[in-house]
Amino acid sequence: MALPKIDAPVYELDLPLSKKHIRFRPFLVKEQRNLLMAMESEDKDTMEKNIKQILHNCTLTENIDIEKLPILDVEFYFLNLRARSVGEIVVNKYRCENIVDEKVCNALMETQVNLLELKVEFDPNTKDLIQLNDKIYIKLNYPEYSIVSKMNKFDNSTDMAFEMILDSVEYVFDGEQYYYARETPRNELIEFIDSLNQEQFSMIEEFFNNMPKLRKNLDMNCSKCGFHHHIEIEGLEDFFD
Repeated sequence: MALPKIDAPVYELDLPLSKKHIRFRPFLVKEQRNLLMAMESEDKDTMEKNIKQILHNCTLTENIDIEKLPILDVEFYFLNLRARSVGEIVVNKYRCENIVDEKVCNALMETQVNLLELKVEFDPNTKDLIQLNDKIYIKLNYPEYSIVSKMNKFDNSTDMAFEMILDSVEYVFDGEQYYYARETPRNELIEFIDSLNQEQFSMIEEFFNNMPKLRKNLDMNCSKCGFHHHIEIEGLEDFFD
């Protein structure tokens, strides 16, 4: 006689950027084991692949392509999935680096973060449609999760940022015609971005610098030296220090 099967609970979530409504189940023991092994390896590429696979396995809503979701949506989704699967409380540890009598305090501090209470911070002044001159506009999208694996292959931040910009262009409008990036040869898109002056390029950079962030501020006092710490955690990796 076969062992009984346990039905997994189903949860629902609205993603902050794409506004997609998804239904999902908690991840299973075997999936958690693979995730822990990936985290212990500290290999970004392995970690990214495991997160993508787990989200794909647990998503019950049809036609959700994890790679096409904005990076922040994937981070927000994964943290909620982890909360529903393992528990909403994560214990983070930090070292006190305050100098006492010419020595680093080095005391270990612990704090708890409730993953279900995390909010996304939006900059109301950020615009995705940017006017480059009197006639030309460029429409940008938030970077998709598919770009993460590509970013891991770059050795410097300049090339990484340029590639992210190229992948995030939706269209260019010259006052008469829309030129969609998906229909434009890559070399032409590169040539267009390279032709911008510094002021125009800075407006594009500002969009990426002020993208919505998954951030939380932590305030704690060191139990050893009493120093007050203000710690800002941002992004997926920071929540699991």
